[in-house]
Parts: sequence; C-alpha cells; structure tokens
Amino acid sequence: MNRDLVLRCSFTVLVASVLLYVVARNFVKINKKSPCRKADDTGASSSSAASSSSATSAGSDSYDVFLSFHGEDTRNTFVDHLYKRLMDVGIRVFRDDEELHKGEKIDANLFHAIKNSKISMPILSRNYASSVWCLRELVDMLERMKSVGHVVLPIFYQIKPSRVRHQKGSFEKSLSHLRRRYSEEGVGKWKGALQEVASLTGFESKKIADGLEGELVDRVVRKVLSEKKNAFQLVVTDQLVGIDDAVEHILRLLDDNPGATQIVGIYGMGGIGKTTLAKAVHNKLSNQFQYRSFLADIRESSKRNGIFNLQNQFISDLKEKHQVPNMDEGIRILESRFINKKVLVLLDDVDDNIQIKALVGKHDWFGKGSKIIITTRISSVPDEAGVECKFELKEMAGDKSLILFSRHAFKKDSPPWEFDSLSRDVVSTAGGVPLALEIVGSFLHGKDQEFWQDALKKLKVVPREKVQERLKISYDALNNDEQQIFLDIACFLIGANLRYAYYMWDVCNFSPKLGIETLRSMSLIKIGDHGELKMHDLLRDLGRKLVCQEDYNAPMNRSRLWVHEDAMKVLERKKCLFVHLVSVLCVFPLELTCCTDLPIGQKKEKERGANSISKKKGIISS
Repeated sequence: MNRDLVLRCSFTVLVASVLLYVVARNFVKINKKSPCRKADDTGASSSSAASSSSATSAGSDSYDVFLSFHGEDTRNTFVDHLYKRLMDVGIRVFRDDEELHKGEKIDANLFHAIKNSKISMPILSRNYASSVWCLRELVDMLERMKSVGHVVLPIFYQIKPSRVRHQKGSFEKSLSHLRRRYSEEGVGKWKGALQEVASLTGFESKKIADGLEGELVDRVVRKVLSEKKNAFQLVVTDQLVGIDDAVEHILRLLDDNPGATQIVGIYGMGGIGKTTLAKAVHNKLSNQFQYRSFLADIRESSKRNGIFNLQNQFISDLKEKHQVPNMDEGIRILESRFINKKVLVLLDDVDDNIQIKALVGKHDWFGKGSKIIITTRISSVPDEAGVECKFELKEMAGDKSLILFSRHAFKKDSPPWEFDSLSRDVVSTAGGVPLALEIVGSFLHGKDQEFWQDALKKLKVVPREKVQERLKISYDALNNDEQQIFLDIACFLIGANLRYAYYMWDVCNFSPKLGIETLRSMSLIKIGDHGELKMHDLLRDLGRKLVCQEDYNAPMNRSRLWVHEDAMKVLERKKCLFVHLVSVLCVFPLELTCCTDLPIGQKKEKERGANSISKKKGIISS
C-alpha cells in the first residue's frame, strides 16, 4: 500500500506541474494582452489601439515597412496594390490608415510601429498634409532617420517634390487651415519635415496612365528588396573560422549548371558545423531568389510534430496559404503548386530519405534554377536522394581550431603565452569539432591554470570520438538549479519564449536570471532575436540522455517525459493505479486510516492483511 500512496503523490505532483506551467503561460498572455499602458505610452485610447492594430499585417510588432498615406487619395488604388505586392514577396508591412483612428491624439502604437520598422515609406499625395496623423508620423520618421539611420523612402504620388518642398497648392491650403487650430511652433515643425522629406531620394510619379502604376509598384518593391537584402540572411555566428573555402567549393559546384534545379548534400558528424556551413551558402545565394525556406532540425521536428507540419511550414514560406492534414496531401500540393517558382531551400538535419521525398520530392517540383541544400549526419542519405553535389565536412585543422578556441577562452585569436601549451593540449582533445571547441573554451574562460589542468585531465579520459562526454564536463560544473534549467530546455523548451519559461523557473525558486546568464556565458544555450530559447542538437541530445539515465527501463520513474507516447502511457498507468487505490480506500477505509496510528510492526501486518484480501477480491493485481 505504501507504493500505491507514493504513486498517488507522484500523480498529484505531475498534474500540479502541468497546471503550474499552464497558469504561468496564461499569466504572461494576460499581461501581454492587458489594455493597461506604461507611463510613457500616453495619448492613446484603447479604442484607437484596437483600430491601429487592425491596420497591421500579421499581428506582430516587428515590420519591414511602415506605410504612411492619406486614405482618400490612395487607399483603394496605389497603396492597396503596393501593400499586396510587398506582402506577396515576403515583406512584413504596417499599413496605417488615418481613417481608422479615433480622436486627434496619435496612438503610441504607431510610434512603436515606426520604431520597429526597418523602412518608413510616406506616400505624399495631394491631401497628405491635411492629415495631422500623417504629419506627426513624418516628423517621427525623419527624427529617427537622423538619430539611428532609419531608412525613409518617400513616394511623390501624382505630385511634384517642389510643391511639397515649398508647400504650394493643396499643401499651402492644408497648412493654412491647420494654423487656425494648432500652434505656430507645431505647424512650423511640420513645414520643416515636408521640406526635408522633399529633398530625399525617392520615387516620383506624375499622373499615372493605365498600366504604369504597376510599373511604379514594381520599382518600389525592387528598391525595398534591395534595402532589405540582409533581412533574408540566416543568423550565423560572428565567430566563423575556416569555412570560407568550403563555402566557395559548394558555390562552384552549384555554378556548374546555374539554370538547372540542383540538390547539394552536406554530411558529417554532429557538432562539426554542417548547419553553419549550409547557412553561409544560403546567405550567399539568397538575394537571387524570391522564394526561400529554411526548415530547421528536421530529424527532431518530424518525430515530434509529424512531417506534414514541416510541409505546412514549407508551403507557407513559399507564399501559399493552403494547409495540409497529412503527408500525402502535402506531397500533392508541393508537386503541383510550385513548378513555376524558383526556390532556395535549406533542409537541416535530415536523417531519413522519406523526409526528403515528402518535402522536395523530384527535381521537377520547382522552377528551373532552384537550389536545395540538405545537411545530414548520415552519408548514405544524399546518395539515396540523388543529389548532384555531395560534400563531406571534416574536422577543423589544428591552427583553425586554436583560433576558434581562443576566441571563446580569451576573446582574441590566440592564447597568452602562459596558456599557450595548455590551450594546444585542450584543442587536441576536442578533435577539431567546432561545438566542442566553443563550449570548452567558454567553460575555461577566466579560470586559472590549476583549473585548466584539472579540466584537461577529465578531457583526456574521454575517448576521442565521444563529443557528448566532452560537453558533459560543462554540464557537471553547473549547480543544481542551473542543471534543472538546462534539462528543462533540452527536453521541452527549445524554441519557446524565454518569458514563459522564466515565470515557471521563478516559481520553482531556480533563480532563472542568474541561471540563464550562466548557461549563455558557457555557450550551452543561445537566445534568439525574439527571445526564443535555442540549443544545439548535440546538447539537446545530451540533456535527454541524462534524463533517460535516471531509469532506462521505466519512463515513469524519470523526472521528465517529452515523447508523447511515453507520457500518455505513464498517465494511463497512474490513472489506473489511482482508481485502484480509491477502490481499496472505499473497501477498507477504517483499517487504512487507523494504520497510520499503529506501531510499525502492527502497521505492516495491517497492510499485508489488506493487500491479501484485496487480491482475493480481484481489486489489485500483483
């Protein structure tokens, strides 16, 4: 019966943990959606906030382009065409329309949108200056241009820049009208902004004849894409060492037949830098393609969410809105919808040819000139996929390894003389694996020579090929709270927003701020641009291996379960045991209750008797 009581407690703890995470997550969502403003967000009513948010695209607070325009002049013509075209090529747009605003105080959300946009585009039409909203936005755009280099691309729509610069015609009338309602100082600031924007290089269109408006839209889109070229670059570490030759080699392979659809396979051991190399190649090619897709960590994602979810992401990246319910439907959509689209695709960490067939299938699925990059740990996968170009990424050379290690251990390209010999010994144990060099270097940063010597002894004990065991030395150096945070991320939270996890760890008294900073400083995790938690797949596998070692044969005895099937089996088992326990309590309520007050010997005898009777009645199976 003691075992059943323990199981009941375990089940309760498990349920409580799940509820705690849900409560923490909902708490963050409630705070995020709260209509309350910070002290500096003045002058915006909740109604105007709702209005302005309806003018955005995609419901995010980060944009590529902020469109400022006078609705009556351009809303249903030029602006509508430009907005749709920008969205079609993957540009995130905030489309402000002053007709949606309530009251005269400019919404703080608009200033926030300008601040979080890479490019502002005022569309100066005949009645632009009649809108106080447009003028205030224009002032803010130009102030940000002067202070932080914000890009402002004006469009003079059916009006000459000279009329804007000197406030002639409709601009003169609008400003004259505004002088009756606003101070001379405020109107003077708007006049200055109009003069300034008219001196910028932008786009000018006189009265547009039929068919020419589309040409103007194309010119604007090309300019935005040119300004935004870096926005399509995948994030690659600043500490790149020794991959330039590999990048150039792969590009030469692809240049052999630039007009054909080609697949290149990059293979090598885990942690060797395959993904980094593939991203670098992708970044070199990205400005040649309108359609791009990066599908990360396919090996893990396909197990966790199914291959059809990756197909849905792929379809979305290629600017289609169709959602597929299963893999077969996904294949049908992919092979029929994108035959005329020239695409650049990066499939990261593939471990099964089925994944390749489900995502890129045959060469004729995509337009001519498409390029597909595949990374894998398994050398046979590229052969099975029929790739034209195959490249094996090998360990780093000794001199390159020392540079990479030194950048993390000493924040420079070479070790100080007193650490030179020790550094070379440590580098030799890492086997030219970039991930191991990065983590061991970060682990040893700022430590004295005695600490280095102790660490070197541990590293030398580990067999050369066991990279994970080298990484475990950094894990062992963490305190208990930091280890728990590391394991939580490895098992559950890769890709999750740090804020959600922070609340959970804070409730558990894990000191998350200190713990996260320690993990970051040791290169065990990274934080993405939008606050998402990141971890290399080798470190993720290490964390999950450590949890599995808690009990290889019984998942129910482990501290964490991340595989859906395992979790369901454990919950079902504990549910059955809980029901059995309740049945026993119903049959023997008095005996079991009194049992707690008896001496130990008599208590055990009572328990044996209760178990014996319950077995005879078929209540509990042994």
